[in-house]
Amino acid sequence: MTTTESRRATCAACLRAQSACICRFVTPLDSQVELLVLQHPLEVHNAKNSARLLHLCLPSSRLLVGEAFPAVELETALHADGRTPLLLYPRTAGEAELGLPAPPMLDPSLLAAPGRLRLVLLDATWRKSRKMLYLNSSLQALPRLALQDLPPSAYRIRKAHAPDQLSSLEAAAYALSQLENRPEHYAPLFAGFAGFVEQQSQRFRA
Repeated sequence: MTTTESRRATCAACLRAQSACICRFVTPLDSQVELLVLQHPLEVHNAKNSARLLHLCLPSSRLLVGEAFPAVELETALHADGRTPLLLYPRTAGEAELGLPAPPMLDPSLLAAPGRLRLVLLDATWRKSRKMLYLNSSLQALPRLALQDLPPSAYRIRKAHAPDQLSSLEAAAYALSQLENRPEHYAPLFAGFAGFVEQQSQRFRA
């Protein structure tokens, strides 16, 4: 195989070029909380996107690509197996400007049974994630989980407007750690992410 052919060959697992494969950063982990990733189409082929690595590290997770999802398909994905969906998303001023209703209050008792929860993550820029929320009424009806008092993001390969704006992988890892109360279990996610960020940094410097 020539060098050009090698670069064009795609890894069947991470869907990246063989020369940029991220599978060596994958450590499969079980999770009590099930993860559902709703990925905006513009993120699918973004080399800096961390959602695919997150998905590969959590074999029980599910990843759906779209912006406006068919209502029945989304409802089924959210409530499958009787789990309670919880949207990982803070209430923002942009939502009020769009006329979106206030999300329902989170029942604290739900947090006592992580095995009954489904964490829903919007993998998109802030602007695109607000549009996904606006276009999918099922997401508007979900109680929210907002992360607070977190360390600055290590996502140095992608521009952020504030230190607390995390990558999809970091946000999910912190949320799962908190919901399941076992941060040490998810340490491999952060280790894999560090390797991924360094790999991408080197590629963009080349």
